[in-house]
Amino acid sequence: MTPSRSPRWLASVTGVAEALQALDAGADVIDAKDPGSGALGALPPSVVRDIVASLAGRAPVSATLGDRATMDPADLAAATLAMTATGVDLVKIGLFPHPGLAGCIAALRPLARRHRLVGVVFADRLAQYPMADALHALPRLLASAHWTGVMLDTADKRAGGLLAHAPPAALQGFVDAARHAGLLCGLAGSLAENDIARLAPLGPDLLGFRGALCRDAARARGFDPARLRSVAAAMRRARLDEPAHAGA
Repeated sequence: MTPSRSPRWLASVTGVAEALQALDAGADVIDAKDPGSGALGALPPSVVRDIVASLAGRAPVSATLGDRATMDPADLAAATLAMTATGVDLVKIGLFPHPGLAGCIAALRPLARRHRLVGVVFADRLAQYPMADALHALPRLLASAHWTGVMLDTADKRAGGLLAHAPPAALQGFVDAARHAGLLCGLAGSLAENDIARLAPLGPDLLGFRGALCRDAARARGFDPARLRSVAAAMRRARLDEPAHAGA
């Protein structure tokens, strides 16, 4: 995947059945995640491997490593290698606020040269990051360490969606910083279908969904086919509208 002005969408799935549902609905990226185990809960590698095999290359697959808030480079490197062995295209690593965060990003440079790593920044914890203006600083740090992409998400799914923690102007600054750094850029964090019209014009490469696709909008529940279709239709409309925003 390469950066693009046309928004695509990512669907977080818990297994093969949901992966195939998301693919049929038109999801551009299938994201292997355990929503019952935190913001970036990790599925067992065996389940991720089955998801990859079931899709047979029809869509890129990403996978999360779990909420590893200690930002220990050795721990993250081992988890990354175990996950890349499943055949996933992208590995999403939570960038939790920690005094050693910048050093951890740099320490993973050798892995980032061989595998496609995406750092996940948490909008509801921006004040806790050890660097000033994390929304601009972290994309620069990731690019300098050869990471592939950056996403903005939320850590506490009970505390409101992305737009409750970052206004559109701040999100635009983050997207622009990621693009300037040459990174794949995504926005996620309890996004609802009606957020698409506000976020797509900002120019992210990806919008990520879980709860909006599920029964009763509950991320721990299974997919609701009607919600899947509705989000897919809204993303198609956003793509049709994209040329009008290309100069924004």
